Amino acid sequence: MDYLAELDAFIEAEIRPLEQQDDNIRFFDHRREHARTAWDNQGLPRKEWEDLLREMRRRADAAGHYRFALPEEYGGRNGSHLAMACIREHLAARGLGLHNDLQNESSIVGNLVQPLMVRDFGTEEQKAEFIPAMLRGEMLWTFGLTEEDHGSDATWMDTRAVRTARDGRPGWLINGNKMWTTGSHAATHCMVFARHSGEEGDAKGIGCFIVPYDAPGVEIGEYLWTFNMPTDHPRLSLTDVWLPDDAVLGDVDRGLAAAQHFVHENRIRQAASSLGAAQYCIDESVKYAKERKPFGKPLASNQAIQFPLVELQTEAAMLRQLIHATAAAMDTMPKTEVARRLSDKVSMCNYRANRLVCDAADRAMQVHGGLGYSRHKPFEHIYRHHRRYRITEGSEEIQMRKIGGVMFGYIGVE
Repeated sequence: MDYLAELDAFIEAEIRPLEQQDDNIRFFDHRREHARTAWDNQGLPRKEWEDLLREMRRRADAAGHYRFALPEEYGGRNGSHLAMACIREHLAARGLGLHNDLQNESSIVGNLVQPLMVRDFGTEEQKAEFIPAMLRGEMLWTFGLTEEDHGSDATWMDTRAVRTARDGRPGWLINGNKMWTTGSHAATHCMVFARHSGEEGDAKGIGCFIVPYDAPGVEIGEYLWTFNMPTDHPRLSLTDVWLPDDAVLGDVDRGLAAAQHFVHENRIRQAASSLGAAQYCIDESVKYAKERKPFGKPLASNQAIQFPLVELQTEAAMLRQLIHATAAAMDTMPKTEVARRLSDKVSMCNYRANRLVCDAADRAMQVHGGLGYSRHKPFEHIYRHHRRYRITEGSEEIQMRKIGGVMFGYIGVE
């Protein structure tokens, strides 16, 4: 599409020069993990690294790209699901760079779900207070659903909210814990999901509470070091944290609706990113196989090199069609219908794309030999980042269970 050419031109004019100046390339070449990580400060991202990402987003916003997916009322371009899938794939297929850092989910075209969550679930007062601050980058929410003893079982949790008035003001007292509250070191608030009624396993009775990080009783614990550093994934404890009633987002009995609000959009876009990164690994392997000439002939002349890449290219082509068709169908119906009619297709796209990129990165290392194993090539970084998505955003087992539920009639679908 014409917009992809527009993005490419912007990258070359604004982002690539920024990436090259002041040795900013250290965040993307073989020094990347060390340059990004404050090893003696809990393994958190270095300030210089996050400042660079912030400047990238500022330039992209000023050029009219960052809010592409948002409605015009928020300065966006009403970007469709299909357009966003194509953009995410295209940017990831360009390889590592400031234009689209996979590890941070930070791109010149943002995946800005929180303002729309507030628009669709918030009160008028919350919309007026939260949305402008979010778009200015002054308010950042983390996501507090997973717990130390509960992960994919979202309707089971230990965190509890109890109705408690304070100084005559109605509110809630929250106690519990959360894990993987990504971005807590820089965030202002956490979306904490807590049960206040109902039985374990019930979707009803769980509220979404907007908890300020500076509220008494909120404590950020250990940052968990991960396969791909730096880390911004801590444990979070909540001890007698009191919140007023207006800190609830949406129906207090149906808080999981907020958690599920963008699950399909996130999964299809993340699948497109994985597909783009996989295509980059395939393309680089084909290029190298043509250039490298051991024993006097190109690597590409060997079918042992060709055939694994042929299989990866074939799967990428098939996935591209499924991702595009699913995203296009999502554009024709409201979210409730997407959840009812397309959830299995989104899961197919997501788990297969995440597997594909891991396979493609591994194959790229093999084709490139010792150099592929080194950090002077980006394949190990791509593998380490995308391996997480076979667990997060709904593990591949959860995705397959969804597909199986539709196939065998345990989940209704038209």
